[in-house]
Amino acid sequence: MTEQTVVHIAVQALIITLKLALPILGVSMAVGLVISLFQSVTQIQEFTLTFVPKLAAIVLVFVIAGPWMLHTFVGYTDQLFRQIPQLLSQG
Repeated sequence: MTEQTVVHIAVQALIITLKLALPILGVSMAVGLVISLFQSVTQIQEFTLTFVPKLAAIVLVFVIAGPWMLHTFVGYTDQLFRQIPQLLSQG
C-alpha cells in the first residue's frame, strides 16, 4: 500500500464524514440562530428554549436524511472492504 493510497482513503473518509455531518450541523446551527434571535428580541434567557428545539430539529433531520446517510455510509464501507484484496496485493 503506497502513501498515495493511504492519503486517498483518508481524503475519502473525511469527505464522507463531512457529507454525513453537514445536514445535522447546518440544521442545528440554523435553529440555534433563530432561537438566539428570538431570545435577543424577547430577552428570555432559558436554557431549555435552545436545547429542546435543536434536539427536535436534529431528530427530524435523522428521520428525513437517515436512510440517505445510512446508504452513503454503507456504500463507502462496502467500497473500502472490496478494495482490501487489491490493497494487499499492492504491498
